[in-house]
Amino acid sequence: MFRRLPQQGGTPRDVAEIVNRTLDGKLNSVGTITLATGGSTTTTLYDPRISEDSIILFVAASAAANADNVPYGAFQDDTDQSAASTTAAYAITLNTTDYSNGVSIVSNSRITFATGGIYNIQFSIQFANDDSQIQDVDVWFRKNGTDIAGSNSKFSVPNKHGSIKGHLIAALNFYTQVNAGDYVEIMWSTTNTAVILEHLPTQTSPTRPSTPSVIVTANKVDESSTSDVYASSQIQGQCTVNHFANSTADKTYRYVVLG
Repeated sequence: MFRRLPQQGGTPRDVAEIVNRTLDGKLNSVGTITLATGGSTTTTLYDPRISEDSIILFVAASAAANADNVPYGAFQDDTDQSAASTTAAYAITLNTTDYSNGVSIVSNSRITFATGGIYNIQFSIQFANDDSQIQDVDVWFRKNGTDIAGSNSKFSVPNKHGSIKGHLIAALNFYTQVNAGDYVEIMWSTTNTAVILEHLPTQTSPTRPSTPSVIVTANKVDESSTSDVYASSQIQGQCTVNHFANSTADKTYRYVVLG
């Protein structure tokens, strides 16, 4: 904290120093807090400048805290995925993480979010059809095991021509609201088990990179995740800081108390 003036006032030099600090933005109203761990969703902040009417703003002040500000994930799979039945739904699996910050793959198929908000989830699926007829596939989203209403898309995969399978890239982006800890799965079904999600190795003449059977990306599109850290239950000298379930050390935030 900066030096305060005594109640009865101060010398002209003291007054000038504090006024100049104020004009330079050096307000005596900032502090630091590190979030409690162990899955805690609240941390108590003690500061004598807090009152019932104070506005308290937070900004990430450590690498661990900053990691939650811009959640994203990019994933793919390098295996063929098939359907054993035309009357069952299957969760698309992802075995490779390209980039991840607050979004991860759990149990092979669950796109899991450390912080809540609105996310844009995009997929690109390489379908292959080894049947002589055009076949349809459906692709939709589930959240926490429940189908998301209005999330299905239907694609028609071309039939085999000669010995060459018919191919189709199914691509879509979908916005959905999640809470911290929620997961989303991409589901699929087909009218014929000859349709698969196909992975292709690197190819030659010309040289081409491998083809993942599926690529999925997810990124938060609403306000910064700092908004998931906020003050409540304010009384004189302290407040409750609400936040996502935290199990990571050194999630440190700087804060400013106004009013």
